[in-house]
Amino acid sequence: MRFFVAVTDDAWFKYLADLNPDEVNFWRPSGRGFGAIDVGAPFLFKLHSPLDYIVGGGFFVKAEQLPLSLAWDAFGEKNGAPSLPRLWELIQAHRQGSEPDPVIGCVILNEPFFFTEDKWIDIPPDWRPNIVVGKSYETGEATGQRLWRQVEARLPSSMPADERAEDDRAREHRPLYGREYLARSRLGQGAFRILVTDAYRRRCAVTGERTLPVLQAAHVKPITESGPNHTDNGLLLRSDLHILFDRGYMTVTPDHRVEVSLRIKEEFDNGEEYAHLHGRKLAVLPQLGDERPKREYLDWHNENVFRG
Repeated sequence: MRFFVAVTDDAWFKYLADLNPDEVNFWRPSGRGFGAIDVGAPFLFKLHSPLDYIVGGGFFVKAEQLPLSLAWDAFGEKNGAPSLPRLWELIQAHRQGSEPDPVIGCVILNEPFFFTEDKWIDIPPDWRPNIVVGKSYETGEATGQRLWRQVEARLPSSMPADERAEDDRAREHRPLYGREYLARSRLGQGAFRILVTDAYRRRCAVTGERTLPVLQAAHVKPITESGPNHTDNGLLLRSDLHILFDRGYMTVTPDHRVEVSLRIKEEFDNGEEYAHLHGRKLAVLPQLGDERPKREYLDWHNENVFRG
């Protein structure tokens, strides 16, 4: 397994360690991409010198280039700042100019962990002072294996011992990372939003609209009804269509056709703008079949939410 050790801002780490979130956005002010490790692989935090320690990490979900406003809408304080203006200031400290909504690099991490100071790990002996971004390691090599064992021994677990044993047995028969990680892991709301936005190629599933600020990731089966934060439970919708979908005035059938409820006309004496969408095939679907809306979630929405 290949994993990554990234140089981390001390204040960013402390802020998030106090927050203890379910996901984080490890942002990069330059907007550069990241592809050093596979989905689900560990991404570790190393503080700036002279604090030459590895202090925590998370599991890599996706790297994206996003407008700052969308990164804030998706992750909020999980960006490591108390407000959007403060996050903008932190980013501008590393950039020239003063764009109001710059595109930044986002490394989305799931299930972050933050070690207390007594569990910080010394950097590996091959770490060089001139490393400013980070370095990859392999568990198949001695240095990487030793480091990962140290990290693994510190990982928190809230499961009882018998459940951990059962989980360990299950893991022996499936990959620890890759696309299956996305299908099996409990992802956060921010990761869900970014994954759905990417799967629909930043276009509204119903209309094909490309104006990113008005596009929202909708759950087909809500979290409150045990719907997962997985792409196959999502649709990227224009904000007004998202509201109609959530309130049952619109649905999507298992064959990916739009149905618009007559209740819009009856209740609001309006709705011509939406009526013409009735019966249309979705304008956009994810290219990967396992990212498309799952039939069981669409059936649930049709039966339990749609005001047919």
